[in-house]
Amino acid sequence: MHTIVNASRTTAINTAMDYFKSGKLHSILQRRISLQTESQNPESATILREYLEHEIRPTLERMDFKCKILENPVRGKPPLLFAERIESPSLLTLLTYAHGDVTAGQEGKWHNGVSPWTLTAEEDRLYGRGTADNKGQHTINLTAIEAVWRTRNKRLGFNIKIIFEMAEEIGSPGLELTCKQNADLLSADLFLASDGPRVRHDIPTIFLGSRGVCQFRLSLDTKNGSRHSGNWGGIITNPAIVLCNALSTIVSGSGQLLLEFLKPPALTSEISTLIRDLPVGGQDFDPLLNPNWGEPSLTAGEQLYGYNTLEIVGIHAGDTINVIGAVPGKAEIVCQLRFVPGTDWKNLIDNLRTHLDEQGFNEVTVVLEGGYAATRLDIDHPWVNFVSDSVSKSLNLPVCILPNLGGTIPNHCFSDVLQLPTVWLPHSYPSCKQHAPDEHVLLDIVEQGLKAATGVFWDLGETDKQPKINSIKKPI
Repeated sequence: MHTIVNASRTTAINTAMDYFKSGKLHSILQRRISLQTESQNPESATILREYLEHEIRPTLERMDFKCKILENPVRGKPPLLFAERIESPSLLTLLTYAHGDVTAGQEGKWHNGVSPWTLTAEEDRLYGRGTADNKGQHTINLTAIEAVWRTRNKRLGFNIKIIFEMAEEIGSPGLELTCKQNADLLSADLFLASDGPRVRHDIPTIFLGSRGVCQFRLSLDTKNGSRHSGNWGGIITNPAIVLCNALSTIVSGSGQLLLEFLKPPALTSEISTLIRDLPVGGQDFDPLLNPNWGEPSLTAGEQLYGYNTLEIVGIHAGDTINVIGAVPGKAEIVCQLRFVPGTDWKNLIDNLRTHLDEQGFNEVTVVLEGGYAATRLDIDHPWVNFVSDSVSKSLNLPVCILPNLGGTIPNHCFSDVLQLPTVWLPHSYPSCKQHAPDEHVLLDIVEQGLKAATGVFWDLGETDKQPKINSIKKPI
């Protein structure tokens, strides 16, 4: 390895951009996209482990990381990879995170026959499953780390630990327990990672946590089975009608929450100022917004980042394709409550049970199917300005600071379990079609992501630029 003379921040960013311009990053991402790491597919167990062992581990070991596989504490779930590079106990320690699993490829549903497992370049986009969530994002960050490592002659100037999981798309089973069991191993001064989208494709963004999510299922099984709607309709219970009426007491026909225990605390003026006037949608590739949906007193930004929403994500009764004239014997509705900090989500199911009983829906079953806590770092924390200023310097653009993501990621594992300040630098945008056919990342965001991430990793190694925080440094 030749020595780089006059190593500098600009040199590191240019080194990262060389990966982009030369096509090397494209080749790396193509190899990673081709690995069908569908965590929802029980037949993918081998490839999920191989992604860590044969794809990520060699990449890190080339930069002198020490790596080891952590078996998932949840039986039958994919393993995790822990890697660390300790340069000195006196230096800052960064913990970062990524996931290598993806949702189902949905072959045959992508435009023009595009394969989800082939990185396909079209105009300003790179298509492929995982380009946005999360292979593209962690490829950008690993490239940025390598650029800094090379520019500083095989040093970073800080310590770094990485936790990779392969089960984020199925709710991260085992991640929280892994963090609890390995708290000393994962101890750090700062958590910084990349997932989720920017506010908009052209607005560099950092966010400090995420809304929580609680998924539950309402169901009613009459035990009658399907019965002819002419011979039995009107004298037997139709479970679909019951569930529709039950749901109408929970959320209005225009998406407004009707029950106080579903609503969050009032927005503070500080949070409202950050999110009130944020641009949401409005581009030709965005979905059409409904100005009459949700809480009428809130702007789109306040609704998305500062309030709670309840959505139906699945509904089933009978058959809408091959219709038969029958009263269904069973109906189910799956709902998700997205919520901000301060919401009493842990008592959600009990509160729903009480409400449904009071409304006469005693036979409707309510089952919790999982959830994450809401998290939010104080916007005045010193690391927030550090990362924001670094990104702004690299891109020569203002940076939008979100108190939390509108979606949900397992940030509570790092903010609540490990008690770390958490900052996220996303390299995607809201209309990337993650989880759907035609998932993609914009080339402009890849380029900006490389510059921004490389700048942050460089600045973390500049000890005189680090914020002074009065805290006892944890052992590494």
